[in-house]
Amino acid sequence: MKSVGLLVIVMLLFIFSTVHANAWHIHPDSDSVVCCDNPLDTTAIFDKLSFDSLNCRFVGNWPFGNECRAVAFDSTRNLAFLASGGGVYILNVSDPTNPIKVSEAIHTRDFVRAALFYLDNRLYIAGGTTGLVIWDITDPNYPYHLGSCDTPHEAWGVYVSGDYAYVADEDYGLRIINVSNPTNPYEVGFCDTPGWAYRVLVVGDYAYVANSISGLRIINISDPVNPYEVGCFEEPWALDVSVSGSYAYVASQNSGFWIINISNPASPYEVGNIPGSAWGLDVSGDYAYVADNVGGLQIINISNPANPYQVGSCNIGFPMEVYVSGSCAYVAEYGGGLRIVNVSNPSNPYKTGSFGIPDWAYQVYVSDFYAYVANYGGGLRIINVSNPANPYEVGYYDTLDGTLGYYTGVYVAGDYAYVTDYFGGLWIINVSNPANPYEVGFCDTPGWAFDVCIVDSHAYVADWTAGLRIINISNSANPYEVGYYDTPGYAYALCVSGDYAYVADDVYGLRIINISNPSSPYEVGSFGCLYVYAAGVYVSGDYAYVADGFFGLRIINISNPASPYEVGYYETPGSAYALCVSGDYAYVADDIGGLRIINISNPASPYEVGYYETPFSALGVYVVDSYAYVADYFLGLQIYQGPILGIEEEVKTGIAKQHDLAATIFSGPLQLPEGRKCKVYDITGRVVEPTSITRGIYFIEIDGVVTQKVVKVR
Repeated sequence: MKSVGLLVIVMLLFIFSTVHANAWHIHPDSDSVVCCDNPLDTTAIFDKLSFDSLNCRFVGNWPFGNECRAVAFDSTRNLAFLASGGGVYILNVSDPTNPIKVSEAIHTRDFVRAALFYLDNRLYIAGGTTGLVIWDITDPNYPYHLGSCDTPHEAWGVYVSGDYAYVADEDYGLRIINVSNPTNPYEVGFCDTPGWAYRVLVVGDYAYVANSISGLRIINISDPVNPYEVGCFEEPWALDVSVSGSYAYVASQNSGFWIINISNPASPYEVGNIPGSAWGLDVSGDYAYVADNVGGLQIINISNPANPYQVGSCNIGFPMEVYVSGSCAYVAEYGGGLRIVNVSNPSNPYKTGSFGIPDWAYQVYVSDFYAYVANYGGGLRIINVSNPANPYEVGYYDTLDGTLGYYTGVYVAGDYAYVTDYFGGLWIINVSNPANPYEVGFCDTPGWAFDVCIVDSHAYVADWTAGLRIINISNSANPYEVGYYDTPGYAYALCVSGDYAYVADDVYGLRIINISNPSSPYEVGSFGCLYVYAAGVYVSGDYAYVADGFFGLRIINISNPASPYEVGYYETPGSAYALCVSGDYAYVADDIGGLRIINISNPASPYEVGYYETPFSALGVYVVDSYAYVADYFLGLQIYQGPILGIEEEVKTGIAKQHDLAATIFSGPLQLPEGRKCKVYDITGRVVEPTSITRGIYFIEIDGVVTQKVVKVR
């Protein structure tokens, strides 16, 4: 029996570490330097260095994915704004039974987290690590970016009142940002909260913060420069809040729907509760509309706050947020998109319309001016990349209406896209008109199809448990299997060159299959050892380049296919999942390590020349000229250019001249303060990993302010 492979898709958003620090000084009993401006007895949280890069620049993205947590509404123009991954769809919902996409031009660099706020033709976005992002929606067909304001951690919630945006910034509490000039928003005040600020709502002089593990926090904002907490209700896992009159209505993931009397903000108290797992809510008249993880959309009668009771419900898979306008509730469903529910009769709500969203970006193939994205449960997405800075979707095809199709691989040849479907084998899609792709044929496979390569009239499929399958595609309407070779492991990926198919076979490494006779393939050689977990492979010349999971890039000499041997390797920081070779460079999709660019001009001594830490998890990559198209899991398609010497992101130019600080000399590891947002810059102004710095001069930034220069001597 085949052993279970160790390769996994690591969905790691945060790395938790503890660092003990008291002040800026050299430890008397160690060589390390400790950096701190305010001692805290908490656990430091070190985020992945978002958008850190070397010799590589961000060009554009199509960041839509299945994480859907937020919805907002323009009742005047009947427009719904729906979050999807890192993008926002603008939908015309004049006919609730048939929402129509108006625009998908709103792209952010990270997830659109838990909130969108619309006011006076402007959309305010809680943009995760990118902070507050503001777009102009005067013409919904052509929205444009106005400005943004970075926040110390991750912006999850936003509410706008007057000249201020109030941002729930997870570990850094409530941030107050002046948006009187939306092209230049800036922070004026903040109030830290004890938990994770998730969403926020403002009424009068008070901001009500749904503060996750620390419940509801009530903050006086009469002076935006000096906000302060006046009261709290510590029911855990508060995720959303709405206020009407003397009551706050709270959605709690752990304990459902709560009604809190806030007539005295300093002493709020419970008056009613309905158990459940509530993630979002909206209040309209005598009813609360609750997005409940277990019970779908629940409608609660709150005419008597001391005795709330459910009057109706509508089954929705995983509702995250709800907005009520008129007779409709607009629900953001995680993984599902927009669900429109008719609530004209609260005791009998029913679904009336929907708008689906993409799924995970798994693999990408570029042909002519189009990127074809294997979008797992979201089918095949076709993206126009003629202008890489402004990609947009032109068409898509979803097998079996999305009921069984899970696209994992794609290859384009001529007028056809050949797509591997995890459960359905090989699908052949006519893409001669990218705006109107359609199925022309399919061939089921006995295993789980992961990858495909096309050569002449044959498709070669990596079929996981069933090894290599060879399919005749001379008649695209009637493809059929002509041969197979069952590899000993799990066939994840493959590359065909000449008479050989090179199969990445998980723990069984690289398998080399002679396919000169497609009806009778046979193995001629293999390379595997204790550290091989092959997930991807690319062949160029006499070498096979293998994406080897946690062991990075392995370079195998295949000049004699019967006796392959390793000549070099480079250990990447993440988990090498896929790769593409162009010229002297191997571009590696390194999971949480992002895009890594390795110089392979000397296969015996490869070295990294560039990288870009993508916003989520790089699973696939395709290279055209110097552009790398990366399938970044929940955050769709990301486009980068590199290597280009001197091109880096987040560079603070002239940092040495700007910050004439006294230097602290140290050796050994660099420790950073607990519970703060920290970045380390080298002398050129490039962000660097604190754990990987070498000898030289560095500048430490804490919460957006460069406070210290340090010199590492060894």
